[in-house]
Amino acid sequence: MKLLWFSAILLFANTPDVDDSLLITQDHTPITSVNRTFFSIPYQGHPQPFTQLEMLQDLANKIEKIVYRAPENASLNEHGQIIEEKAGIQLNRIKFYEQFYNYYFSKGSSQFEVPVQTIYPRVDSELLSQIHFQQIGHYATFYNAINSARSNNIHLASSAINNYIVFPGETFSFNKVVGIRTVKKGYMSAPVIVKGELSEGIGGGICQVSSTLFNAVDNAGLKIIKRYSHSKQVPYVPPGRDATVSWYGPDFSFQNKYNQPILIRTKASNGKVSISIYSSDSINFKPRKVPGA
Repeated sequence: MKLLWFSAILLFANTPDVDDSLLITQDHTPITSVNRTFFSIPYQGHPQPFTQLEMLQDLANKIEKIVYRAPENASLNEHGQIIEEKAGIQLNRIKFYEQFYNYYFSKGSSQFEVPVQTIYPRVDSELLSQIHFQQIGHYATFYNAINSARSNNIHLASSAINNYIVFPGETFSFNKVVGIRTVKKGYMSAPVIVKGELSEGIGGGICQVSSTLFNAVDNAGLKIIKRYSHSKQVPYVPPGRDATVSWYGPDFSFQNKYNQPILIRTKASNGKVSISIYSSDSINFKPRKVPGA
C-alpha cells in the first residue's frame, strides 16, 4: 500500500485541476492522478490537441513497474514434493491506451481500474509431474565444506540451476541461467584459476558446479554445445572432464536433443555437489558413460 502511494506521488505530484483529472487505481487503491493537459500539444487550427506520446509511454512504463508481478514456476522441494506454480500479471497496454484516450478526448474528470493481463509461468505442476521420476543422468563431485566462501558460492550456483527445465530443442547456457556473480547477489571471494595460476575472485568455486553439470548432462547423452577446460588441472573431476565458466569469458552450454523436456535437480551440502537429470518415463535416451569424480 505504501509503495503504491509513494509511486503515485512520484509520477505526477502536481495536478493543475483535480476536477479535470484522471484517477488510475489498482484493486480500488489509487496509483496516480494525471491531467490531460500534461499530455497535450496545442496545434493552431486543429480542433483537438496532439498527444505527447513519449510522456504517455513514460506513464505506462511507470505504472507497469507498480503493477507487475513475476510468475513463479512450479518446482520441487527438497523432499521431491511439487510446489504449485503462481501466475503473474503485467499491464495490458492496449486496454490502458484505449481507456486513457477515452478520457483524453472527452471532458471532465474520469477514473478507471488499471487493466492487467495474466502472465503464465513457463513450468506448471502438470508438466513437472510428468518429468521428475525418470533419471537419465547423474554426477557428483566433492569439495571442502570447511572453506565457507567457496561452499557459499557452490550453494548459490547450484540453487540457481535447480529445478530448471530445458524444453526439446532448447539450449541451456550456464552463464545466462546463473547470471552475473556479484557480492550483491551473495557471492564471495574465493580461489579461482586465471591463466594457470590461483588467485582470488568473486564467485570462486562455481566452476565445480558447471563441471558437475557437464558430466551429468553428458551422462544423459545430451548435446554439448560449448565447453572449455581450465588452464590448470582441477582436483574435483578427472583430467579433461571440467567445464570452466566466467561471466566475461567462457560459458558452458548444451542442447536438449530429445523430444521430451528435461529437468535439472541439484543439491550442494556437506561437501558434495550432486546433479541429476530427469525426464519423462517415455523418453528414448542414449546415455554415455563418464568417469567418476
